[in-house]
Amino acid sequence: MVDAQSVKTSANVAGTSQGIDVGKKIKGRKRHLVTDTLGLVLAVLITAANVHDTTGGKLLLDDVAANYPGVTKAWAADGYQNSIFNHGALLGIDVEVVQRPRAKGFEPLPKRWVIERTFGWLMQHRRLARDYEALPQRSRTMIHWAMADKMSRELTGESAPPGESKRT
Repeated sequence: MVDAQSVKTSANVAGTSQGIDVGKKIKGRKRHLVTDTLGLVLAVLITAANVHDTTGGKLLLDDVAANYPGVTKAWAADGYQNSIFNHGALLGIDVEVVQRPRAKGFEPLPKRWVIERTFGWLMQHRRLARDYEALPQRSRTMIHWAMADKMSRELTGESAPPGESKRT
């Protein structure tokens, strides 16, 4: 699954690495992610919030094609443009858009819900609720640390969120 999330930045982030996501009215950075079907992060790209999802998606597909040659199918959110399909086809990845239903109200979409859940896991880490890192590379590293924490808690059966201990 390919998707992006805009987050606000703190005051210590340089203006050159920030942008304004006009659609969400957020000044900050954008996290572009690719996850597997379990919601585990395969690739991360941090850009200014004004970078279009399609631009970030193309760079992520390049990364996935180079590091995970077995990936042949990707689902993208409905905000991506047609050029991402052509780019994916050049890399041997079939990109399919997951459309939102026309009905009003909340309805979870099975394919899209995977990456939305991943964004939720990341937001459980206080340091990722806002982008505090001066460099985009550090922000990317914090996402990898949060996912490593998530995976280690799943493997050990630890269910307490970060910063809280299990109650006995």
